[in-house]
Amino acid sequence: MAKETGSQISAFFQQIVHDLYTSLYLAIGGSLEEETRDWASRGAELASVAIKIVILLAILGFLYWLFTYIIKHNQERLKLTEKRIGIVRSALRYIWVVSCIIAVMSQTSIDSGTVKATAKASIWAGIYFVLWTSSEHVISRILKHYGLNASIEQLLKNVFSVLIVVLGLASVMAQFGFDIVSLVAGLGIVGLAVGFAAQSTIANFISGITILLEQSFQVGDWIALDDREGRVILISLRTTHILTRDNITVIIPNSTVASSEVINITSKNFIRFDIRARIALEADIEAARQVILQVIDEMDNILKRPEPSATIDHISDFGCVFIVRFWVTPSAVARIPRIKEALHEGIKNQLQAADIPIPYPHMRILMPKDVDYPIDTKPFEITTRQQKD
Repeated sequence: MAKETGSQISAFFQQIVHDLYTSLYLAIGGSLEEETRDWASRGAELASVAIKIVILLAILGFLYWLFTYIIKHNQERLKLTEKRIGIVRSALRYIWVVSCIIAVMSQTSIDSGTVKATAKASIWAGIYFVLWTSSEHVISRILKHYGLNASIEQLLKNVFSVLIVVLGLASVMAQFGFDIVSLVAGLGIVGLAVGFAAQSTIANFISGITILLEQSFQVGDWIALDDREGRVILISLRTTHILTRDNITVIIPNSTVASSEVINITSKNFIRFDIRARIALEADIEAARQVILQVIDEMDNILKRPEPSATIDHISDFGCVFIVRFWVTPSAVARIPRIKEALHEGIKNQLQAADIPIPYPHMRILMPKDVDYPIDTKPFEITTRQQKD
């Protein structure tokens, strides 16, 4: 039993050695149809092929070094910048690597059709690589010419990068006999299924593109959207991020933004706001106006030009109501509540300091037993008399 097991193990390892022997012979150009293994002739052929490959690689390496040397020592004459030299070196390096691969393939037993397909695929890959590397520079110059923002630049770069990569892969695969039409049709069916499954995401994506192209607002603008107000800190393809005065980031889907009424508060160089202030009916309006304008003039965040104003908006039951209009820069919009609070406080204190009365709604009730007729009422008081039946 032990002898039988040992013979089986020995036969197993002998089979492995025989397979390795055959594989090595086939690797150096031999054939299974040969009755005997002519290692000497195959070795000579292999050595010959190796020498040819080494010579071709040496020639290609010398040419690569020569072109690199010429470009390096003629940089000023050719008027090449460091960036352009880097691009030229990358192109030369790519051509050298591809040439070495094709040279090795041409000297081996690889089919000539495969070698030609590899060469064509390498050319297409090089063309699309050049397009991919130069697309960012071209897009940047175009957007700079038309004054478009950085968000659109990043969007277009991403879209063009995806298109170039997809077209490049399709062109390379087509050289090796792949049916690109069937592949594209299959991807279209998959894309249709994904589109039905992610309708909201696609809606947000399209809305994001619309927002970026229309430029109704940009990153850094202060906008009001429904009951939300804040500074735009990010416009992505799916959402818009707003930072409120409370330092809270609100993330809103782009489809909601595109279908809502958006107020761009900081779209111009300066913005006007207003508050209300009230004085008594018998108070001097011009004196009160000067006090209010003086308070505004002492505020740092309020512009002197355009000039602020303080005019009578209407006359109420308890006094004259001023509407105080003032202008600020976009950078001060985030502090508007603090500015208004400071104005209210300053106007109240200065009106009191100038002995200008500030009325407030009040009521005085007089009982018949406490009143001598006729009743002398003061302004802004409502007197009620109760009479006995």
